[in-house]
Amino acid sequence: MEPVTVWVRRGGEWALIHRCRVCGAFSSNRIAADDNPIVLVSLATRPLAMPAFPLEQLGRVHKVPPEDGD
Repeated sequence: MEPVTVWVRRGGEWALIHRCRVCGAFSSNRIAADDNPIVLVSLATRPLAMPAFPLEQLGRVHKVPPEDGD
């Protein structure tokens, strides 16, 4: 199992999402007191640092209509 990301459970508790290297199954486990907080934050921010799509595409996909009076 390798950690892929973190998520916040109801009530604010953080959990790690792991993926099995053999079958690809996912599982969730509560973070432990000895988990490295820097690594946890790194996992949490990975989607922002390495988006799954080019961010410049967002402007093409989502056109904001002009406000009234423009």
